[in-house]
Amino acid sequence: MKQTEIQKPGQRLFGLSTPLRAAVIPPLSAARWLLVLIVAAGVYFFHGFLFPVLAALVIAFASWPLYRRLLAAVGGNRTIAATFAILFILTFLVVPIALAGTYAINEVREWVGWAIETNRHGAVTPHWIATMPIVGEWLNEQWTTNLGHPGGIGELIQLVSGANIGSIYRGALAAGGSAFGLLLTLLFMMIALFFAYRDGEHFAAQVDRLGERILPTRWERISRVVPATISSTVTGMTIIAIGEGVVLGVAYWLAGVPSPVTLGALTGIMALIPGGAPLSFTLVSIYLAASGSPMAGLALFAWGAVELFIVDKTLRPKLVGGPIKLPFLPTFFGLIGGVKTMGFLGLFIGPVLMALLVAIWREWLREVELMDDSAATALAETKDGPPQIEIATEKKKIQTG
Repeated sequence: MKQTEIQKPGQRLFGLSTPLRAAVIPPLSAARWLLVLIVAAGVYFFHGFLFPVLAALVIAFASWPLYRRLLAAVGGNRTIAATFAILFILTFLVVPIALAGTYAINEVREWVGWAIETNRHGAVTPHWIATMPIVGEWLNEQWTTNLGHPGGIGELIQLVSGANIGSIYRGALAAGGSAFGLLLTLLFMMIALFFAYRDGEHFAAQVDRLGERILPTRWERISRVVPATISSTVTGMTIIAIGEGVVLGVAYWLAGVPSPVTLGALTGIMALIPGGAPLSFTLVSIYLAASGSPMAGLALFAWGAVELFIVDKTLRPKLVGGPIKLPFLPTFFGLIGGVKTMGFLGLFIGPVLMALLVAIWREWLREVELMDDSAATALAETKDGPPQIEIATEKKKIQTG
C-alpha cells in the first residue's frame, strides 16, 4: 500500500489553491446580499418580539435622565440600577395600569351584556335623554326608531361596522381572555427594558459608529433629535394622558358617574389627542346634568377645566423638554395607525414614530432653507460687486502707492 501523502502548508484538500476563474458575484456584493438575507430571516423569525422591544426602547429613552440619577446614586453599578428601575416601573406604572385595565374590562362586559339584553327585548328611551332641553324630543324619536324594538342594536351595529353583536361579544370575551399573551408580552418588554438600561450606553455607542458611517453629514443632528423627540412625545402625551385619566376617573367616581374606571381609561386615551380630554369630561358633565344631578355636572366641568388649565399652562411646559410639538393631524394618524397595527402598544409607539417622521421632515426643511439662504447671500454679494474686504484692500493699495 502507498503511504498517504502529507499535505503541504497552503495546499487545499479539494481543488486548486488558486482559482482559475473569476467569481460569478463579486465578494463584496455577495457579502452584502448575504447580510440582507440574514437580517430578513431574523426579522421573520423574531417579529413577535418586535413590539415588546420597541415599547422597551421608548420607555428607556423617555426615562433615561431619571435612570442616570439612579445610576449615580448606586455608585455606577449598572446591574443594580437597572434592577431598581424595573422594580420601580412595575410598582408604580405596570401594576396600577393592570388593575385599572381589569376593572375596565369587567365594566365593558357589563355594557356588552346590557347591549345584548336590549337587543333581545328592546328598551324604552331613558328619562334623562327624553327630558333633555332642545334635543330631547329628537333623541327620543331616534331611540324609539332604532333601539326601541328587538334587534335594533344588532341592526345598528351591523349597519355601522358590518359585524353582528354576537361576533362583537365573542371578540370582547376573547380579548378579555388573552391575559396570558399580554402577560408574556409584558414579561418580554421588562426583560428587554432591563438590558436596555444595563447596556444602553454601550449599544448607543455602537449605533453612533454605524450611523456616522451611513450618514456622516446628518447623523449628529439626527442622533440629537431622536432622543429629544421620543422623550418629549412620551412625557408630553403618554404620561400626562395617564395622569389626566386617573385624576378625571377619580372625579367621575366622586361625582357618582356609572363605570368610572372605564370612563377614566377612555378619557386618558382621548387625552392623547389634542382636545380629547375636554370633550370627554364635557360629555360626562352633560350626562350628569341631564340625568338629574346638575350640581355634580357643574362641579365636574369646573374641576376638569381647572385641571386642564393647570396641566397645559404649568406641568406640560416643564415636563416636555424636547423641541417637537406635533400638530393635530399627525398625532391623530399616529394614534389611530398605531392602535390598528400594534394594538394597545400602538397607543405609545404610533405617536412616537409619527413624531420621528415629523422631526426628520423638519430637519430636511431646515437644511434646504439654510442652503437657499446661503445661495441667496452668495448671489447678493455677486450682484453688489466685490466684498468690503477687497474694497478696503484696494483703497489701502492706492493710499500706499
